Amino acid sequence: MEKKNDFEDEEMTVELELDDGTIVNCAVITILTVESKDYIVLLPINEKGENEDGEVWFYRYRENPDNPDEEPELDYIEDDEEYEKVTDAFDEYLDNCEFDELMD
Repeated sequence: MEKKNDFEDEEMTVELELDDGTIVNCAVITILTVESKDYIVLLPINEKGENEDGEVWFYRYRENPDNPDEEPELDYIEDDEEYEKVTDAFDEYLDNCEFDELMD
């Protein structure tokens, strides 16, 4: 995973290498904490910076607390129950974003 920029007001993107070696650019939507574990939500984007199907990807996310410069580790979520908890947390995150937009 490679950070493309560190500007808070701009969209942060990462390059994700899939199992087949394909490189996919993804916008970082958020990092969620569910039951003391961190998860990253990624939105695959094309070369124009657009998402074609609205699909988001969820991964377990781990940073090395002893070395903040080390690249974070991403792991697949293979357990259906764990995946469902993360998607529920993401739905709640989206609801909060919509509420915040209404309040602005």
